[in-house]
Amino acid sequence: MAKSYDANNVFARILRGEIPCKKVHETEHALAFHDIEPQTPTHVLVIPKGAYIDMDDFTARASEAEIAGLFRAVGEVARMVGADGPGYRILSNCGEAAHQEVPHLHIHLFAGRDLGRMIGTA
Repeated sequence: MAKSYDANNVFARILRGEIPCKKVHETEHALAFHDIEPQTPTHVLVIPKGAYIDMDDFTARASEAEIAGLFRAVGEVARMVGADGPGYRILSNCGEAAHQEVPHLHIHLFAGRDLGRMIGTA
């Protein structure tokens, strides 16, 4: 089933400047900002500036420059917030079964404490 991008999702509105964010970093292809409901002491979201629903959509349609730019931004943000030494986790939910809440690709960067197991037992 083809998915369509919702241009009024909260991240699209942040990118247009309609909703403020606590910006951490910005590049030609990505924007990083603090999550408004942090799950760890450091919780930053890194999003592409293009209109991509999820990782599946992004990897199918984004240019090589956009893909490299987004992932480079994730590493830059990790270093900027001091997470590269002690360690961090990145996560991107893709689709309903993964509980993706906003239909714009976003990568969570979690850090600032021991993050435990990757996924708890069912």
